[in-house]
Amino acid sequence: MVHRTIEVRAEAGLLRIALARPERRNGIDDVVIGELNAALDVAEADPDCRAVVLRGSPGVFSDGMNLEAAAGGGASDGGKAFFGLLERFTTIPRVVVVQVDGQVAGGGVGLVAAGDFVHATERSTFALPEALWGLLPCCVLPFLVRRVGFQKAYTATLSTQAVSAREAHRIHLVDELTEQPETALRQLVFRLTRLDGVVIGDAKRYFRGLSVVDARAGENAVAEFSRLMSSPVVRQRISDFVTHKRFPWER
Repeated sequence: MVHRTIEVRAEAGLLRIALARPERRNGIDDVVIGELNAALDVAEADPDCRAVVLRGSPGVFSDGMNLEAAAGGGASDGGKAFFGLLERFTTIPRVVVVQVDGQVAGGGVGLVAAGDFVHATERSTFALPEALWGLLPCCVLPFLVRRVGFQKAYTATLSTQAVSAREAHRIHLVDELTEQPETALRQLVFRLTRLDGVVIGDAKRYFRGLSVVDARAGENAVAEFSRLMSSPVVRQRISDFVTHKRFPWER
């Protein structure tokens, strides 16, 4: 299958996915979401696959929502699709490993937070800038709260400040700090290939019952995201950026 926004490669025991639009800072839109879901279909159809590895580009993992695509509308559908993708990360009977080497923002933090294991380099940073646009990281927060707790997610949302890799590791957004992500991955896959594949699905299903992410969380996230994206002020800020490359705080 030919992809426009990602690169996919199958290896023994795992499927590698790379976000492949560095010129757009690996922004997330409906095309990216659709292609990521298609890649997950491939992983789920392979009984020997134990892990899905998602990475970005050197220096940037993902800047989150593709603002050019968002300027075209469809916020409600986009929010629903994105939340569904993050939820699938937590339910697919494969271990999702996220490799981060660089900047992560907005929806990119959601991809990280929904992963089962996160390996990051020291130069990586994590930020939720949505409030600067008059938005909130609605779809990201249920998964971020699940990982780091209410207060850390709350302060990250309101401060909009980037968190260093070391701080992300301290608050458990990152599981392992490493300059050798392949070594960390191979050690993990070595253990995973000794598990019955059914166990991974059973573990995810059981832990889902203990988490804050459920159908109601999804409905609330999509509804609030749609409401905020419908604001004339927010729409104008996005339009100004797409047309003039002017950020809201530059007025």
